[in-house]
Amino acid sequence: MSTTASGTTAVLTGTPVVPGVALGPVIRPSGAVRLPSEDQPAVPEERRAMEKARFTAAAEKVAERLEHRAGAATGVSAEVLTATAGLARDRGLLSAVEQRIDGGAAAEVATLQAAQQFVDLFTSLGGVMAERATDVRDVRDRIVAELTGQGEPGVPVPDEPSILLADDLAPADTAGLDPARVVGLATRLGGTTSHTAIIARQLGLPCVVAVGGLDDVPAGVTVLLDGEQGTVTVDPDPDEARGRVAAARIAAEALAGYEGPATTRDGHAVQVLANVQDGAGARAAVAAHAEGVGLLRTELAFLGHADEPSVEEQAKGYAEVFEAFAGRKVVLRTLDAGSDKPLAFATLPDEANPALGVRGLRIARQDDGILERQLDAVAQAARETASTPWVMAPMVATEAEAADFAARVRGRGLVPGVMIEVPSAALLAGRLLDHVDFLSIGTNDLSQYTLAADRLSADLADLTDPWQPALLELVRITAEAGQRKGKPVGVCGEAAADPLLAIVLVGLGITSLSCAASAVPAVGARLGTVDLATCRAAAAAALAAADPQEARSAVRELLDAG
Repeated sequence: MSTTASGTTAVLTGTPVVPGVALGPVIRPSGAVRLPSEDQPAVPEERRAMEKARFTAAAEKVAERLEHRAGAATGVSAEVLTATAGLARDRGLLSAVEQRIDGGAAAEVATLQAAQQFVDLFTSLGGVMAERATDVRDVRDRIVAELTGQGEPGVPVPDEPSILLADDLAPADTAGLDPARVVGLATRLGGTTSHTAIIARQLGLPCVVAVGGLDDVPAGVTVLLDGEQGTVTVDPDPDEARGRVAAARIAAEALAGYEGPATTRDGHAVQVLANVQDGAGARAAVAAHAEGVGLLRTELAFLGHADEPSVEEQAKGYAEVFEAFAGRKVVLRTLDAGSDKPLAFATLPDEANPALGVRGLRIARQDDGILERQLDAVAQAARETASTPWVMAPMVATEAEAADFAARVRGRGLVPGVMIEVPSAALLAGRLLDHVDFLSIGTNDLSQYTLAADRLSADLADLTDPWQPALLELVRITAEAGQRKGKPVGVCGEAAADPLLAIVLVGLGITSLSCAASAVPAVGARLGTVDLATCRAAAAAALAAADPQEARSAVRELLDAG
């Protein structure tokens, strides 16, 4: 991160996340909610029932607002908003608040104290669980605001298209952004695989994270945000800024003509698929000319449930996606609970390190029935829609796990695969392919386990950058195993949404790319501008680089020279 200045113009640099150029005045999130003082007289015993009722009503209002916004959203945005609404109704939070009210605390003070208990817990667990602390603080502030008559915290709705600058954003705030009013996003914290970055990709918002110097940029100042170069220019030259925005608009209009299927300039086919979570997201992906679904996240069907949904409930949701892509490829990932996606009925409490604990396929070690019933639901939905979905397991680490999963899937007439998210799976890719029909690389988790860096840590965002040569080397190893076995290897992590990196991935031997529906045209159209030999040269340049910045620069120079 660096800052250069010329006159009044300053260029702040960070990590590019979503390509695109946006120009507008700066807006910032609303001021912090005023939290109550804990030094208050005890509430008389006869009023404590009323205080409990006040809390329950406030928490329910917050949950209802979030659910209403979730109903208007799709994909990751809907998942995040639903999960946050569930946190407002969390039984553990309610119990902790009521316990403090019984001790004499007013509802708003009890909310503050109970939330702090959970913040301390999640913070002490470290790793990806730290993001849960952010969610708890967000819900705390919303409930306290409701109890004390303050305005709901979050992002203001600007009168004109604006650029949002923030230290960081609660996932629920990012999920609720209107891309027509907030046209670009930059944060001081965050990484390429944070929830903020993932949602920005889904919304198609040009985005830069880990930007130094943002605190010094006041609201109202005009900035030019470049989501491909990773820059935020303060007080840019008006003519130059308008020229860059116009050029980006022309490029975007060219993408609007993309209808797939994707091929390189010399006719090498690469499937460009979509990451979806529900029927609405699948239908949006069809409209974006995705060739199929490369990652159907099934967690949405489970979030907010105290108990496991029935086979019939699950099957109904899966069938909606299968129907949207009738006759085309749909890859479903089995439940990836645990770590940053805890579920009441499937997650072990008080794990010392959830990111390295019982998550993904490992849940079957504790309760084999959850996986069996989910596979039954997938098979039922497949029969009802005359589909043959591909089914993959998350967090596979050994050959034995792949073999066992493949047998379960084949036994139901489905196509088995596994995700490559841990280095051991990448190193054993050839052996895994002796048992399964395909592999899909989840670059988000693979980056954090390869570089030993929490993918949600702002301080380590440079290590979890998907352009890290070590990560690309594991992608190469996995893709070469697929070529030897004659089986497909895709990428479904956020790396697949970067049009520049897509060229590198194809050069490494990747056969399909799955990304947010909003990114499909950009990725597909960009691949059409290069031939396969250029993709391979770009891959070699990226692998030879010393760090992500050098890798990006080397690939850009190669393409510019061509």
